[in-house]
Amino acid sequence: MQISCSIVQLTTWQPYSGECMDFGNIWEKYGLYISLAFMMLIMFSYSITWLRVGVGQGIDSFFAPLVEGLKIPFFILIVILSAITGLYSSIIQKYTIDYERMAEVQERMKEFQKEYREAQLSQDEKRIKKLDSKKDRVMKEQLELAQQQYKPMAYILILTVPIFFWLLYRLSQIQSIIIMPYMGLHYLKEPALWVIPAWILWYMVCSLTISQVIRKTLNIGGI
Repeated sequence: MQISCSIVQLTTWQPYSGECMDFGNIWEKYGLYISLAFMMLIMFSYSITWLRVGVGQGIDSFFAPLVEGLKIPFFILIVILSAITGLYSSIIQKYTIDYERMAEVQERMKEFQKEYREAQLSQDEKRIKKLDSKKDRVMKEQLELAQQQYKPMAYILILTVPIFFWLLYRLSQIQSIIIMPYMGLHYLKEPALWVIPAWILWYMVCSLTISQVIRKTLNIGGI
């Protein structure tokens, strides 16, 4: 009897190296668009009534004691919330944006634009051609700069939008007034500047002012 043998080749699975899907490279290439799409999605959620009301009701148990228990006036509550917003926004930006590199990129861009403008005015074709070869690198740095600025915005919106939903939820149940500087007396829900409600305008003024103080205190850079 004849016995035949066959050699079976074993395939050894190699550990996943990440070559098929490198999320780092994906973020580097499309991070700006991902951040913008996510921001648009979060802002779009404002138009979904059941979601807006549901989120507002969900966090009302946390904020309600400030209104019902401590009897804090609503316009003062907006000041407090805008201070909280300014604090975590500044901290997020501090640890997600490289301000030193951002300043360097902006300085290089300024120098490049100045040099390019001088070359065009002097009609130095050789110099213009040389600068054109550097344009792609400069534009890539500008894109990276934009990505750095938009990346923290997604995180900030995740925390801020629920607060706005709660303010809308509470304002639908109360009648609160405020005396706006140079604008007089307004109900918080009514438009104070064109179509902008008084509460949003007051929130923006407080948030911008307090954020500047926080950034100065924490020594956070800026553009």
